[in-house]
Amino acid sequence: MSNFVIIPDSCCDLNAEMRERFDIPDYIRGVLYFPDGHSEPIDMDWNNISAEDFYHSMRNHKVLYKTAAPPIAEITEKFEKYLAQGYDVLTMGISSGLSSTYNDCQLVAKDLMEKYPGRRVVCVDSLRYSTSLALLVISAAMKRQEGCSLDEVVEYIEKEKHTIHQMGPMDDLFFLVKKGRISNFKAFFGSMVGLNLLADFNEQGMSEVIGKFKGKRDATKAITAYIKETISNPEEQIIFVAHSKRKEYAQVLADMVQKEFAPKEIIITEVGQGCGANIGPGLCAVFYKGEPASKGLEKERALMDEISANIKTQGA
Repeated sequence: MSNFVIIPDSCCDLNAEMRERFDIPDYIRGVLYFPDGHSEPIDMDWNNISAEDFYHSMRNHKVLYKTAAPPIAEITEKFEKYLAQGYDVLTMGISSGLSSTYNDCQLVAKDLMEKYPGRRVVCVDSLRYSTSLALLVISAAMKRQEGCSLDEVVEYIEKEKHTIHQMGPMDDLFFLVKKGRISNFKAFFGSMVGLNLLADFNEQGMSEVIGKFKGKRDATKAITAYIKETISNPEEQIIFVAHSKRKEYAQVLADMVQKEFAPKEIIITEVGQGCGANIGPGLCAVFYKGEPASKGLEKERALMDEISANIKTQGA
C-alpha cells in the first residue's frame, strides 16, 4: 500500500473484486431506505439484498427506495482509521450537484487534519456518479501504482474527470418522471413505442439527454457512431458497460465495443444501490474517456443530430 489510501463513497459501484484489484481498502457508506421504512448502510457487494431482487421490486414503479448521504460519523470513522495508521487520504465521492457528501467530507477533513498534524485528507468533487465515478477511482489507483504522489494523482484526476463520457439508453422512462426530467405523459407514450433516451455528461457533470431513438437497433447504431467520434485512444482504456437489470443488452454493447474499438479491457458491471435507487431499472451504458464536454453540449448535440439523420436516411 502506498503512503496514501483512496477512499471513495458507496456511489462508485466498485465490487469487492475490483476494490481488491486496485487496492481500494475501504469505502464510505451512504444510507439506503427500504420501502418498509427501515434503513441500512449502502452495500456495494449486495449482501443485504440481491441486485436481482432490488431491481425486480421496482418493476411496477410502486416500490421505491431512497438514499441519503453518508453520516458524518461514518465519514469520520473511515478517514480516521487510516490517518491513525499514518496514511494520508484521498477521497472521491458522488458529484456535489447530486449530494452533500463532498461538502461533508471537506468539513470532516478539516477537523481531522487538526487532530492529526502532518497528515492530509484531500477531497475531490468527482462531478460524476456510479460507473463514471468507478472509472475515475481506478484511474487514480493506476496512477498511484505508477508511483505518483498524492498531489500528482489529484492534479491528474481533476483534469481526467472532465474526459469521462457515458453513452447508452434509458428505456424505463418512469424513473425520469420521478426525477422531474420528463412528464408522466411523455413517459407513458415513450415506453409504449420503445423510446430509448441517450445521454452524456455536460460540463457540470450532470447527465443530459441528447438523443432519442425508437428501438434498440437504432439506439445501438447511434451509440456506436457517437463513441467512434468522441473516444480517445480506446486501445489504452479500461471501458465499463454498466446496467440496471439489462444484462443481456449490456453484453450486446460489450461485444460491440470489443469489435469496434478493441479496448485494453471491458468490464460489465451492475449499477449499485446508491445510484440504482434513483436510476431504477432500464439503464445500460458505456463509460469511456474522450475529449471534455463542450459548453452546453453544443458539439455533442450537433453530432447526435447528424447521427440521427444518417440513421433515418439508411432506414428510408
